[in-house]
Amino acid sequence: MSDAAESGGAALTLTLVTMTTGERYEIDGSAESIEAAIVGASRGSIMQLAWLTEAGTGRSIAINPLHVVALETAPSQTATG
Repeated sequence: MSDAAESGGAALTLTLVTMTTGERYEIDGSAESIEAAIVGASRGSIMQLAWLTEAGTGRSIAINPLHVVALETAPSQTATG
């Protein structure tokens, strides 16, 4: 799930996801869209993971919704491409 802007110079929305382990992920997308993906996964089948896109690397990561502690909006970055 990504809210990344398509045009150069536009602000990118990033969300920090904090896990029970203390590990933090910077994810492409608004806090609201990330929350929706996590809540949707938690309401799905047993052990359904929330698939998100890590900011900067573009890699897909799967997060267990039961291990999410907090979401917060990260400082905006500017797209250069």
